[in-house]
Amino acid sequence: MKQTLWIGCLCLLSWQFVSAQDSTKIWTLPMCLNHALENNIQLRQNRNEYLSGLEDTEQAKAALLPSLSASTSQGYTNYPSSHAVDQDSYTGTYGINAGITLFEGGKLRTAVKQQTLQNRINALSVAENENDIRIAIIEAYLQALYASEAVDVAIGTANVSKAQRDRAEEMWKAGSIGKVDLAQLESQYASDQYQVVTAQTTLDDYKLQLKQLLELDITDEMNLAAPEQSEEDVLQLLPAKTTIYARSLDAMPEIKRGALEVEAAELGVKQARAGFFPSVSLSASLGTGHMSGSQSFSGSQVWNRFNENVGLTLSIPIFSNRQNKTAVNKARITVSNNQLEQQNLEKELLRKVESAYLNAISSQSQYKAAQEKERYAQQSFDLTSEQFRVGMKNTVELITAQNELSTAQQEKLQAKYMALLNIELLDIYQGNTNE
Repeated sequence: MKQTLWIGCLCLLSWQFVSAQDSTKIWTLPMCLNHALENNIQLRQNRNEYLSGLEDTEQAKAALLPSLSASTSQGYTNYPSSHAVDQDSYTGTYGINAGITLFEGGKLRTAVKQQTLQNRINALSVAENENDIRIAIIEAYLQALYASEAVDVAIGTANVSKAQRDRAEEMWKAGSIGKVDLAQLESQYASDQYQVVTAQTTLDDYKLQLKQLLELDITDEMNLAAPEQSEEDVLQLLPAKTTIYARSLDAMPEIKRGALEVEAAELGVKQARAGFFPSVSLSASLGTGHMSGSQSFSGSQVWNRFNENVGLTLSIPIFSNRQNKTAVNKARITVSNNQLEQQNLEKELLRKVESAYLNAISSQSQYKAAQEKERYAQQSFDLTSEQFRVGMKNTVELITAQNELSTAQQEKLQAKYMALLNIELLDIYQGNTNE
């Protein structure tokens, strides 16, 4: 009994240890991407649609093969007339039927080609959805990292405000400054504390968005790994915009999907035209039966009724109430629409590439400017803080210098993550999706 109790306690402690490890799991960006690509519900549904399309292809191929079926029927008939020789009659029939379409204007083979293309289209749709998830994860992850650093900046600013407030309190007690000056610094400290709370709330919101994208449970903690991001990462040289766009045309699945949809629509025209051609089908059957009321009913009756049949059917369309012509015209319209959609996809991709490229270049320039602004703002704040200590600057000038430094730090942070985000987007557009 004691041994069982000890084993139970050890299992409970092990479970608690594993649970604690899971709750403190550190999520890197590659881990987030891999987890989302494996567990995202919409993506899993898209993959199931692709698998369903593969089954449709097998069915389209099977339509080219002969069909074979067996049938039997059993019947009972009652003859109530008193003149009937046998008032009860039992009948049975047995048959095997086979058929194959020899020619149908190429409709069946075209259907197989169409469905095979549709499989490739479905696979590209899955890849397209994977890219959408990558982009959403990267945006949420970098926004969370930005918010995390913003919290650190806000805490640093609040700590500086607290130190200034404490120093000002000593100066006020010593009679170096007035009560109004102390009140202004106390107000600034309270304001900076509020900014810490606001920044933390923003961080929690971005983490929640990331958890939802990862399909995590409400009890799961989202602790992010802060990667080492050097200045070279932020200010890296980018290929020419035309080069990026050319690569994206070859890499992005929606462009390939659009081209295949045009090809599939052209096959639809060919399939619609098949309605104008005659069709030829071959059928064959074996059959027999028996009837209990027959005078010749005996063990050989089944053999005596055994029959074989072969038939060739030719069907020639003469007038179809314009159905075939309408089908061809609508198929041609579908081709035109798919061609227009392909152009629209290329233009939309160009817009995305141009937008990300310009945002990356702009953010890199802003980052450089923010670096300089932060450096001068830091120098100004240090000098102003020292001059305030010796009574050469007032509280308004000190608070102004501190706010300018905080603003410069936030601007540098924002430019940094905007540049990193758009560089990541450009990588995805070029097909660089290595997790």
